[in-house]
Amino acid sequence: MSEDDRASDGTTPTGDPDAVRTDRETTDGETTIAGTILRGREFDPVEGRVVVEDGDVVAVEEERVDSDAVVLPAFVNAHTHIGDSIAKEAGGGLSLEELVAPPDGLKHRLLRAADDPELVAGMVRSLRYMERSGTGAFLEFREGGVEGVDQLRRALDGLAIDPTVYGRGDASVLDVADGYGASGANDTDFTEERAAARDAGKPFAIHAGEVDASDIDPALELDPDLLVHMVHADDEHLRRVEDEGIPVAVCPRSNLVTDVGLPPVEELREHTTVALGTDNVFLNAPSMFREMEFAAKLYDCSASEVLGMATHAGADAAGLNCGVVEPGREARLLVLDGDSDNLAGAQDVVRAVVRRAGTSDVEQVVLP
Repeated sequence: MSEDDRASDGTTPTGDPDAVRTDRETTDGETTIAGTILRGREFDPVEGRVVVEDGDVVAVEEERVDSDAVVLPAFVNAHTHIGDSIAKEAGGGLSLEELVAPPDGLKHRLLRAADDPELVAGMVRSLRYMERSGTGAFLEFREGGVEGVDQLRRALDGLAIDPTVYGRGDASVLDVADGYGASGANDTDFTEERAAARDAGKPFAIHAGEVDASDIDPALELDPDLLVHMVHADDEHLRRVEDEGIPVAVCPRSNLVTDVGLPPVEELREHTTVALGTDNVFLNAPSMFREMEFAAKLYDCSASEVLGMATHAGADAAGLNCGVVEPGREARLLVLDGDSDNLAGAQDVVRAVVRRAGTSDVEQVVLP
């Protein structure tokens, strides 16, 4: 998307010229967005206005307003692999190892076979979809070393979605990435890369417990800043995660597709911060709406807990100042049409956002 394709006020267009627009006013650099605001970390619904200045929320004002909009934090997708956007739905029926195990899993073979323009164009399409569907920030595990990170940066040109890029390859990738994203402790020895990330003052993240539990303890020995999956975590692993304060990104739809089991989300939440991610684009659409609905109907978690996993939990895991509508936070906001055919008549707005809202309900995505 070029700069010309973006609205002058920093919003992402929905593509529907007849869409109901949010009550918003801009005066002297200050923008107000009116509607039902899901305020704070508990997403308390209040009627009023969000006041935005210089890309930050400066106030949430409670007052009567004439607006059907629902204003909430834009999503933070806590685990993505968008490099494989060139191969959507490839490899049906293959095991997880056959699909993604380095160096010769199907994904890696397809990535090697694709040329640079094809890879970048595929990522552009996924990033545009993510932004239009309400994702304001994402945590990307990027294959391909320095070149792979460069491809992602080029794909992001003209978009406002905020990446935290965990590069992969040798330690030199830390020169251009925001952190290091290891595949799994059973794949190779990541001691050198872990030390390099620590020396660079950058986070180290690693997949663990996806296929089985054998790589969880070795992953924990690396003192990671973020764990991904933890499908096969046992009580001892959970206690250690809690003691060491390590957040976990879970990807339930991906785990279902690859038939490795499902992460114990309720138990994980009792011990640490748990954030939602969508994982590989070639396995699942990078839709946080779909991920939330799936999680809400699968686990014994409240709607506000699931929405927190899709917003501030990912922000907390990556040290981002977004994911909550409150003063002092970045104004990465999602505005839904509460009077859409899908959402009209909702008795519990938070539950409706989590369990039934979708991209067609998006009015605006407001990003700095």
